[in-house]
Amino acid sequence: MTERLALYSYWRSSAAYRVRIGLNLKGLPYETVPVHLVRDGGEQLRPEYAAQNPQKLVPVLVHGQRRMRQSLAILEYLDEVWPQPPLLPSSARGRQRVRELAQLVACDIHPLNNLRVMRFFEHEWHVPQPERDEWMKHWMTEGLGAFEALLRDHPSTGAFCDGDQPGLADCCLVPQLYNARRFGVSLDAFPTLAAVERACLALPAFDAARPERQPDAP
Repeated sequence: MTERLALYSYWRSSAAYRVRIGLNLKGLPYETVPVHLVRDGGEQLRPEYAAQNPQKLVPVLVHGQRRMRQSLAILEYLDEVWPQPPLLPSSARGRQRVRELAQLVACDIHPLNNLRVMRFFEHEWHVPQPERDEWMKHWMTEGLGAFEALLRDHPSTGAFCDGDQPGLADCCLVPQLYNARRFGVSLDAFPTLAAVERACLALPAFDAARPERQPDAP
């Protein structure tokens, strides 16, 4: 690799966490560019950052002169440019299943609990904190229950979401479980997810991506 990789990231962002895992699984060195999502109203809202990402979200991955947004699109880019080790299975059916699992998190669970959604509830609709907390817990529990059902007893489930090598779905699951614990969601009903998480966090690539290990963590 001759072109620099830089990840605009926030230590506690689950979307950025996904990409950190993917970069680590690929063994790709990268520079972290911190974007504090809370301080001074949120650095992602500043014009200079919005010029890089009009959505005003993290992550943004810079590869040479190219800037890329959306965590799943970034992870698939990494898999196409650096195919080993793969994040997606070799068969079309296998790839569909893994994308299904990844999108369950990235498209269905996470957007309902994103910081900007909760800020809108708080500042525009003045929803009290207990109700906001209940909203988050409800949608996380619903989504993780579906994820558990899709993994449990499926012949393709192994030590990881798909077989015995971590991939795209694991990159999404582990950060979502971190988020669930952060907001007090009980994970007792999801033993398959817990087993996959343990297998993932035993690997250096996942361990190094943990939020508390990031350079911008307090």
